[in-house]
Amino acid sequence: MIRIMLAALLVASLVAPASAENVNKTYSYFSVGGKTLDELERELNKRGPKVKTTGQRHPGATRMQFNTRLGYMEKNGSCRVTEATVTVKAKVILPRWRQRNGADQDVRLVWDTLSSDIKRHEDQHVSIAQDYARRLERQLTRLRSKDCKTVAAKAEATADALLKKHDKAQAKFDQAEAANFEKRLLKLMRQRAKLIESGQIQG
Repeated sequence: MIRIMLAALLVASLVAPASAENVNKTYSYFSVGGKTLDELERELNKRGPKVKTTGQRHPGATRMQFNTRLGYMEKNGSCRVTEATVTVKAKVILPRWRQRNGADQDVRLVWDTLSSDIKRHEDQHVSIAQDYARRLERQLTRLRSKDCKTVAAKAEATADALLKKHDKAQAKFDQAEAANFEKRLLKLMRQRAKLIESGQIQG
């Protein structure tokens, strides 16, 4: 049995936790200051992680690496994939507000709603990657040919093709999120305000 390791790097921009079975997800934070919405916006634009795909800074980002481990078996003049394990290593980068206690309640409401939505958005990027990792595993385990060199080439081509589809799915998700951002945020703010008024959460 021959084992090989393939890795593909990609960056998913912007803001269902993924299952631990094929995802290693960690969080890191960057600090922002300010006590008004304008100050917070400037801080996010100044300190947010820079995303290679856009060349711009974002309020959050997820950097992901796909690692594919394959097992081959050659027998009776043919070779097949006997084992395929695809894992996603994801580093989620989120903002952390330093001056929350000194800000007005309205500003805290907007920030809490926004930061929660950023985290949800980034976690969804990881979930999308997890889904494609499982798809890749299923496709790889179906590969077979007359020799293992050919199967390895097929595995690389299969991974490249599926990761391109993955990139498109991530971009489509970002486009959909951006299109209804304001409407979604206003709805979430109203929901959070009602929870604060009822005493279910603190403002």
